[in-house]
Amino acid sequence: YGERLPPSGQSDTAILDICSSWISHLPKGYSAGKIVGLGMNEEELKANPALTDWIVKDLNEDPTLPFDDNTFDAVLNAVSVDYLTKPLPLFREISRVLKPGGQAIMSFSNRCFPTKAIGIWTRVGDADHVLIVGSYFHYSGAFTALQAKDISPPRNPIFGGDPMYVVFANKA
Repeated sequence: YGERLPPSGQSDTAILDICSSWISHLPKGYSAGKIVGLGMNEEELKANPALTDWIVKDLNEDPTLPFDDNTFDAVLNAVSVDYLTKPLPLFREISRVLKPGGQAIMSFSNRCFPTKAIGIWTRVGDADHVLIVGSYFHYSGAFTALQAKDISPPRNPIFGGDPMYVVFANKA
């Protein structure tokens, strides 16, 4: 996120972390005027020190985001895009709440709870995961400048390592 987010410390910056929990995976020390977490577990959201506000909501029940148009500079999702059952309506909502030119940033690995992930996610590999997330942006019709990046850490020669990818785009 450090390469994509607005600079830290700006009081007029607003960030939305969807599918948030006890951590937002922001760069160490990152701050903004508003960092809102939207997730399903109230106790985890309360424990997240990065958040200035939080809302409990299940986006699989209702993908509507409870915010005004053009509210956020960036919308983030860390390691939960694979659980979204209504991605196209949600990605349209993400675009709606982003300010003009705002960014949506989805990061993910190949780790998941197989019983909670959408079916196709567990049947394909990493490259297909990137294509799936990219298709959400593309077919929502609401984004431009779509990019993907492999941000995997170096593999440990003994323990291996987990791949990590980010797919991001700007509000059209």
